[in-house]
Amino acid sequence: MMRVSSLLAFVVLLVGTAPAFAQPTKRKPNIIVFMADDFGYECVGANGGTSYKTPNLDKLAASGMRFEHCYVQPLCTPTRVQLMTGRYNVRNYLNFGTLDPRETTFANLLKRFAGYVTCMVGKWQLGQRIDLPKHFGFDEYCLWQHTRRPPRYANPGLEINSKEIDYTKGEYGPDLINKYALDFIERKKNQPFLLYYSEMLTHSPFQPTPDSKEWDPKLIGEKVSNKKHFADNVAYMDKMVGRLVAKLDELRLRENTLILFLGDNGTGVQIASQLGSRTIQGAKGSTTAAGMHVPLICNWPGVIPAGKVCADLIDSTDFLPTMCEAAGAKVPGELKLDGRSFLAQLRGEKGSPREWFYCWYARDGGAEATHEFAATHKYKLYRTGDLYDWQADPLEKKAIAKDQLPPESRAARRMLQAALDQYRDARPADIKQPGKKKKKEKDGD
Repeated sequence: MMRVSSLLAFVVLLVGTAPAFAQPTKRKPNIIVFMADDFGYECVGANGGTSYKTPNLDKLAASGMRFEHCYVQPLCTPTRVQLMTGRYNVRNYLNFGTLDPRETTFANLLKRFAGYVTCMVGKWQLGQRIDLPKHFGFDEYCLWQHTRRPPRYANPGLEINSKEIDYTKGEYGPDLINKYALDFIERKKNQPFLLYYSEMLTHSPFQPTPDSKEWDPKLIGEKVSNKKHFADNVAYMDKMVGRLVAKLDELRLRENTLILFLGDNGTGVQIASQLGSRTIQGAKGSTTAAGMHVPLICNWPGVIPAGKVCADLIDSTDFLPTMCEAAGAKVPGELKLDGRSFLAQLRGEKGSPREWFYCWYARDGGAEATHEFAATHKYKLYRTGDLYDWQADPLEKKAIAKDQLPPESRAARRMLQAALDQYRDARPADIKQPGKKKKKEKDGD
């Protein structure tokens, strides 16, 4: 009897203590950043846009959270530099088409401090050095415009893990990078991954897609372009988002995947779109609202409350700290980040929203900005001293005269001037060389 009792006691002890050893550690979330090219806020149905069909983005917004006030830089390279480094261009922007090799990216941090496997697909345009994608933290990649500039759509040229590949049998660039992304997810489904999906669409040339009636599988080059195809380009980009979400569902990864969708700058200047009753003329390259206001849709089932709309200010420096916080990745203090995490807002909490955001913009780099300002939801103050109510005057046609400032405007001017003062001497001396002028591509690329 004594032996049986002792045995039972031993078994109870084992069962009682087993959970402490058997409990699986919650896996870090997968993170997907999907950035559309030349895609302004007004292009998404969930935001009130009526010109295009975006059913997959609308579903992500309905089951997640969309932001009404996300601002990026007016052009792609400046935005990509801020997004990847969490730092304003005043600190590290060299010139168009370049990311300073001395910089640290979100891929570097998630790989180094959180053990993520990393991949980038799509548009690169950050320097032609063959080792740069790996240098900036990407284990593998399928890119357009890394070492050269071939066509991006029908019969494209891509660089896949350092190998240049030209497609000549009617392949479509966005399909190819999507296929690579889905394969990456399939191969890495059992470990935390970062996928930076830098879509080529909806940038010009505006060409037919494989879903268009006028699709031409023999088309080669980028000289053919007609803005009538922009709607098809939007629909196909949205389709790529749908394929991505479907793969996550298939592999049962959705509930452990944070999806962040945004545009890299405003819509191309050729495109006019309807946002409710307003017509929004694309203003890519401009520091007006239509050049910098982009959609931001975030989805993470079970973490992000469904159907929420957030009015907080977000800018392109905020993505790196948000991703690092979600992944539990350390951010070394010496990086001097300008962004702030909005993970708390994604969880439905108040968080620590920013009161203003800052912009230093010079397409070709150099010592001085061509446009520099700080802005709240309502007011924008340029370094020149011009103050605009860009909520009431989105095209910034008339600065508010100093002698006509109401109390609210005076308080905003003081706050924004203090913000500008923080960055007065932030431009490092070692990059204060004249901007390196490159041949300006049509529509700025």
